[in-house]
Amino acid sequence: MRVAVVDIGTNSTRLLVAAVTNGKVRQIERRTNVTRLGEGVDKSGRLLDAAIERVLSTCADYRHLIDRHSVNRTVAVLTAAVRDAENGPELEAALRKRFGFEAKTISGDREARLTFLGATNARPHPDRPILVVDIGGGSTEFVVGTRGEVGFHVSTQVGSVRYTERTLHSDPPTKEEVDECRVAIRSEIERSVPADVRQSAGDGIAVAGTPTQFAAVDQQLEPYDPQQVDGYRLSLTSCERILAELSSLPLEERRRVTGLHPDRAPAIIAGGVILVETMGAFGLDSVEASEHDILEGAALDAAGAKIAPG
Repeated sequence: MRVAVVDIGTNSTRLLVAAVTNGKVRQIERRTNVTRLGEGVDKSGRLLDAAIERVLSTCADYRHLIDRHSVNRTVAVLTAAVRDAENGPELEAALRKRFGFEAKTISGDREARLTFLGATNARPHPDRPILVVDIGGGSTEFVVGTRGEVGFHVSTQVGSVRYTERTLHSDPPTKEEVDECRVAIRSEIERSVPADVRQSAGDGIAVAGTPTQFAAVDQQLEPYDPQQVDGYRLSLTSCERILAELSSLPLEERRRVTGLHPDRAPAIIAGGVILVETMGAFGLDSVEASEHDILEGAALDAAGAKIAPG
């Protein structure tokens, strides 16, 4: 079955066109655009008109790409920014009307389950529980499971865009601002994930823009190469070093860091804080960066894979 999935997140809008056969996902087309849909949502509770237009313009381009492939289904999953916004249903309706997407705002629980499925589907299942952390712009999902089964999952209000707007006001941010960000995020992780769950995870997979960008920066990749990023081991020491470097640079200099996409620069510091504080809270010396995430999980779901409700 050939499916297209559009993931409309707080910071980026992404597309996957894939063939799904016997529970395996073969990528045909993949695109990412930073659209900043969640800009100002944490404070106002509404999606900005300009942000909506950025998403709709990107989806118009994606519609043309999708039409080049004979897909059986096109689904759109809308996540934290739309969940939080009082006018989120308007965007969902526009995606259905303008582009014919099967658009749905999914719960944080379902987002966590789909992400775990996408991140672990093509990997051997270890005997010991593994953490999948999905660092988004408006939320971060923590999922712990083993052998393809989710044991614990939670969706939190920890997000790179959200905490940039809440805590990092200077350019570059002051040490006090970064420390405040770290304390707030670590507290939220420890409040949301019980200690016994955190201690049970023997390894970690980190998905979405922050860990893949950190993997690219650590390898100084120019241009970005997903094959060198997927499966790359990020040590806590390297992540702390990269975070310290990025935190010391004003925005325009961050945009020029080798391996970092310029559009990711505004929210990358808070994203890096989420990454390092997650590793610290779970007692992990390293995590594996993954290119496989909710897009693959939603593709499997669209093709009829059985997903536990959530």
